[in-house]
Amino acid sequence: MKQYPSIPHAENAPAGLFESGHLWLLEKVDGALLRFQLQDSGLVRFGDRDRVYDDPDTVPDPYQHAVRHVREHLDREALRTAVDDVEDVVFFGEATHRHTIAYDWAQTPSFLGFDVWSDSREAFRPPDAAEQIFDRLGLQPVNAFEREQQAQYFDPDSYTFPESAWYDGPPEGVVIRNKRGQRAILPNPDVREADGPDPVDAPESELAERYATTRRFERVVDELEASSRPVTFDALYDRVLKTIVREAYGRLYHARSDVDMGDFRSEVAALTRAFLDDRVADR
Repeated sequence: MKQYPSIPHAENAPAGLFESGHLWLLEKVDGALLRFQLQDSGLVRFGDRDRVYDDPDTVPDPYQHAVRHVREHLDREALRTAVDDVEDVVFFGEATHRHTIAYDWAQTPSFLGFDVWSDSREAFRPPDAAEQIFDRLGLQPVNAFEREQQAQYFDPDSYTFPESAWYDGPPEGVVIRNKRGQRAILPNPDVREADGPDPVDAPESELAERYATTRRFERVVDELEASSRPVTFDALYDRVLKTIVREAYGRLYHARSDVDMGDFRSEVAALTRAFLDDRVADR
């Protein structure tokens, strides 16, 4: 599966990027790269920046919320109709779990697409085409701050960052692209230099109660019922755990955190069972 190339900073941008043509300015989301490819069998194969996982269940925990999102929202038939060979295409996007920025998690999709690669063309699709492709396939593309700006009038040294689309604050940066495949990143120094989340420092049982709240369980129940899915233990536990890892990734997986994730999962499972028992008793 195609690996995503590194993107230079604007100060080392490819020759000509800021000289001619038109630019797309995309929000750089504070997440982690996730790529995927639909197989002929209908299964979706996933990869992070460095590894490919033939079994979606083996994708590391912090990405699982995005894996579920893609599997549930990807319109496979639309993709099969659009291309002769579904395995020709690789999709790239951000798995939006917590690093430095605390996004509005209820409004921010678990996956935001930003690039589409074609093996037969040996090229990435232009940014406008990639945006349209993600829309047609039922996945939200990363937001564009500006489209078709004339390159000769863009000055990275004087650029003023707009508000992020996903929380009340500045973006991590801007990805600058043109239709020739050139790109560069303009980081936001205010966000880049901000302190990340602190490690957690509490027993697993206390952490489970802190994160697996009744409100969270109720919210996930509402989501399941809204999509006509049964509220089973497995479905509720799986979704609650994935949302916790997504929102608290920076703390639970901090280098100075000593959380035993196996014990933490067991504590969340116990709270899930207790919530379901109370729900039955209240009926």
